[in-house]
Amino acid sequence: MLGFVNLFKPPGPSSTQLGARVRRIYSSRVEGRLAVGHVGTLDPQAAGVLPLALGKATRLIPLIEDRRKAYVCTLVLGRMTTTADGSGETVATSSVPDDAVTRLNAALPSFIGRIEQIPPMFSAVHHGGMRLYDLARMGKTVERRKRTVTIYAITLLGREPAALRLRVACSEGTYIRTLCEDLGRSIGVAAHMGALLREASGPFLLSESVLLEDVIENPEGALIAPEHVIPFPTIVLDQRAASDFRLGRIVPLDGGSGDKHVFVRDSARVLVGVGETLGTLLAPRKVFV
Repeated sequence: MLGFVNLFKPPGPSSTQLGARVRRIYSSRVEGRLAVGHVGTLDPQAAGVLPLALGKATRLIPLIEDRRKAYVCTLVLGRMTTTADGSGETVATSSVPDDAVTRLNAALPSFIGRIEQIPPMFSAVHHGGMRLYDLARMGKTVERRKRTVTIYAITLLGREPAALRLRVACSEGTYIRTLCEDLGRSIGVAAHMGALLREASGPFLLSESVLLEDVIENPEGALIAPEHVIPFPTIVLDQRAASDFRLGRIVPLDGGSGDKHVFVRDSARVLVGVGETLGTLLAPRKVFV
């Protein structure tokens, strides 16, 4: 088993719970325990793209260079919470000014580019061997290091009575909840994140995602080949060269290759690994035995 699933996550279940469901669906097709890796998780109340790597594809996650994210969220004005989203207890309230949109449009340029964020207490960041959310549930607050993230674009999509709809394009590691709080502070209003929908996670797009029901009905159809996720070219080796490659040996490469990394398939078109080209030689970098 080797491939990716671009799963649509609804609000409610955790990313871990959905990963376990997908593992059970595909486990009947492999011997032993099937590895499932997340290419970026979502909070339980969030929805959208939840990419999963299955089997040996978990070893390919570090090779996915495009880690940009795209979200649509609601910025709820007038209330700040302990969790920075709607599930937390209220810690501050404020009136919502009539010119909130004008203020926000004036503030948005200062949030574009590289900015610093303090991870929220309700996050999976480690501190002293524990997750921050575990400490938060114990009523503890600890000092957190600032993180540098990149905001590529923020677009105001519309306004509701006490909320603004935003589309955010950002780097991996960006906390949208923190962004919403900080946007509220910049216009002098208590704020938190309402609904959150992830539209894209690197090469995985919302328009191409599948429901869990679709995976149950057609597991093979939901599986995405690595070449469709990671833009490496594919080289096909004959039986002898593929056997040497599987054993970790450098093999000759007819004519060389203009690309540093390539997917390697044998004569039966079975994916045997990822190779690095060294002129007219091909060195194994990840081998799938």
